[in-house]
This record gives sequence, C-alpha cells and structure tokens, in this order.
Amino acid sequence: MGNNQKQRVLVVDDEEDIIEILTYNLEKEGYEVNSAGDGINAVKKAAIFKPDIILLDIMMPNQDGVETCRQLRENPDLKNTFIIFLTARSEEYSEVAAFDVGADDYIHKPIKPRALVSRIAALFRREIKKEGDSTKITIKDLVIDRTSFTLLKDGELIVLPKKEFELIHFLAKNPNTVFSRDELLKNIWGTDVFVLARTVDVHIRKIREKIGDDYIFTVKGVGYKFNS
Repeated sequence: MGNNQKQRVLVVDDEEDIIEILTYNLEKEGYEVNSAGDGINAVKKAAIFKPDIILLDIMMPNQDGVETCRQLRENPDLKNTFIIFLTARSEEYSEVAAFDVGADDYIHKPIKPRALVSRIAALFRREIKKEGDSTKITIKDLVIDRTSFTLLKDGELIVLPKKEFELIHFLAKNPNTVFSRDELLKNIWGTDVFVLARTVDVHIRKIREKIGDDYIFTVKGVGYKFNS
C-alpha cells in the first residue's frame, strides 16, 4: 500500500444503488473499484482482485457478511486487507460478531459517502505510519516480524489476521507494561474508529488459542501485558 499503484476497493452489497453510489465516490477519489452482490461471489472476486479494502454488508442473500468475512480472513493473500462492515444492523451482538471474525471497522447505514471516504483515507494513513515500524521482536520462543507480518513459534509459522498480529506486536514491543483496553483500542484501531472494548478481549482470546496462555497476561481490573 506504500507504492504508487491505485488502491483497490471491493464493494459487497445486494443493493445495486449502494454499489453505484459508493463506486462513483470511490473512483472519483482515485480508487480502483470492483463489486459483488453477495458473499459467495465476494470471496471468489477477492481472491482474484486482491483488494486493499473490502466494504461488506451483513444482510445478504446466499451468505451473510459475517460468514463471508470469516472466509476472507482464511485467505493468506488477504491478511493485510482492511474489512469494513457497512450495515443497517445496530445490535451490539452484530458488532461483536463482526470484530470476532476479523473486521477492522463497523459503520452504520445510511452511509454518508464523503465521511466513508475520509474513514478509508484515515485507515491507509495509519497503515503507512505503522509500516515505518519494521522491528523484529524475539521473545522466548516467538519471533514477531512486523516487516513480513509473520509470527514464528518454535520455528513454526502461526497465521494471525491483521489486527491480532498488530495487537501482539504492540504488546511484545512493550513487554511487562500493562495496557488498558482503551489504550489498546487507541493504539491498534485508532481514535477515528468506534470499537467496543469487548473487541480487545475477543482478539486476546483468539491469540491465546493459537500461541498458548504463556505470553499475554490479564491484569484483573486493569488490562493486559506481554510477559517477557
């Protein structure tokens, strides 16, 4: 995303008018845009198009957005792709489900195209800033490489979605320092994205499932720390 190529956006929605409005506004800002009308086609198109960002509805025919996001996150070629949910669903459980499967942001409809374009630009700016942090961290039997977005445990590659990787990299970069959920949200998701505090717990749980419980510790009533 740091090169001069057009950034690619895949718009996934079963409402053709929404696709048309978003495509028009995104192309006007210089993005290359493709679209899909349901989740099944979205997974197929994403594998070929390799978008930098996916705008994803939840309620769609054939396959809903949450299941679609889960499948997209299983594709290693899309590990650095941002996924933003655009949905009329406002229930907390829907947001939790979205972040649980790897969403980067959750925006309620009706959509304001100019505000959406600003949110996308903010995501890319934050990513460029993070790309400058190319440190490789070795702690215990873990090697966490920010340059290649890889994590090795005892030499074995552990695949982590983008936000899980950023979370463990941030904690490992600041070992033995306790961070509250709000601090982690600010550093990983940024201040321009509204994310439930519970999302941090979900991501910590998923990281522990993959690397074990010996690295990230819960400090009751405060937050989390990486034990070196």
